[in-house]
Amino acid sequence: MLPWCQYIVPQRSINALAQYLANHKNTWLKNHLIRYFLSRYTVDMSEAQIADPFSYACFNDFFTRALKVEARPIEGGDNQQVVSPVDGAVSMVSDIHKQQRLQAKGHHYGLQALLGGDSAYANAFEGGSFLNAYLAPKDYHRVHMPISGRLLKMIYVPGKLFSVNPNTCQHIEGLFAKNERLIAFFDTAIGPMAMVLVGAMIVGRIETVWSGALTPNRTQGPQTIEYPKPIYLQQGEEMGRFQLGSTVIVLFPKGSVTWQSDLQEGAALKMGKSIATLQLR
Repeated sequence: MLPWCQYIVPQRSINALAQYLANHKNTWLKNHLIRYFLSRYTVDMSEAQIADPFSYACFNDFFTRALKVEARPIEGGDNQQVVSPVDGAVSMVSDIHKQQRLQAKGHHYGLQALLGGDSAYANAFEGGSFLNAYLAPKDYHRVHMPISGRLLKMIYVPGKLFSVNPNTCQHIEGLFAKNERLIAFFDTAIGPMAMVLVGAMIVGRIETVWSGALTPNRTQGPQTIEYPKPIYLQQGEEMGRFQLGSTVIVLFPKGSVTWQSDLQEGAALKMGKSIATLQLR
């Protein structure tokens, strides 16, 4: 869909229809959707715990399928390395300057706006580093921890549902700070870490392992949930998933990571592969 068309289409209605179809358990419908998907995208089902694509109860079960443990080994499991949280491609990797971030060449957005208006965390990441990872429809759609951490709080930010494909990112200013998103803040060995799961056109739902599927009140502003009881997630452990594709943004504080030199825009990502070295304090 052309970027400008996305301003006028009924985004919520399209998403509701996509979610209805993707979760429907009619055998003919779900098999038709899976067959069509496999005809368009190259999917290695030998990596999946359940290799038969038509044995899943609905399309979304197939789409968010679990992989065999050996399919995504965790490199640097001693937490000396940052590992990729997803399969996908690098949209951008860089430093954060004056609380501004890039979504594409020439397109900026404010860090505080991205983080749901949380000024304290925006200041904590000033001068830090970030990675934007784009998940195409063909990719594995579970999101994992790049390093170990303790969940501190989660913010849901209501917003638009523009597509997050590279073409749309080039044309819609501040897209990631406009779209619906879920922000999880963690305390780690290098200080704070934020993981931003960005909603998009026909992304039916965002889920986390600690709260399940996101069912927010979209009529309110940003909604914060604190977690006083410790929730610890180890490096490589699943933290959430997308039903259909989107973008994950990971933020680190200043001087905490050194990105690998080959981690450039467009580079392929595999969950569990090392992408940076931690600078422990």
